[in-house]
Amino acid sequence: MSKQLFWLACLLGLSLTAQAKGDPAAGEEKAVMCVACHGATGKASAPLYPNLAGQNEAYLEHALQAYKKGERSGGQAEIMKAYVSGLSDEDMANLAAYYGGQKP
Repeated sequence: MSKQLFWLACLLGLSLTAQAKGDPAAGEEKAVMCVACHGATGKASAPLYPNLAGQNEAYLEHALQAYKKGERSGGQAEIMKAYVSGLSDEDMANLAAYYGGQKP
């Protein structure tokens, strides 16, 4: 195996590991704090809030991380930042897995 092919295989293996999915059951438990705005099943209670049900899991996780880091602004960003401030990376992955697995 060539050296370049070896390193490419290593990088691909790392990227697959980094994309490990969260636990939807654990995410469902954490979702209690999301219900007021995003609905009990991820379908928003008001047009002001986005539906989360069926949303792309990687996108949801990235969005939660961005809120926590203060990389999102406008709209409800300050409220979201407060909600996610106490979430771990694992919590965010679990929430993303839960909502990503819901039917839109």
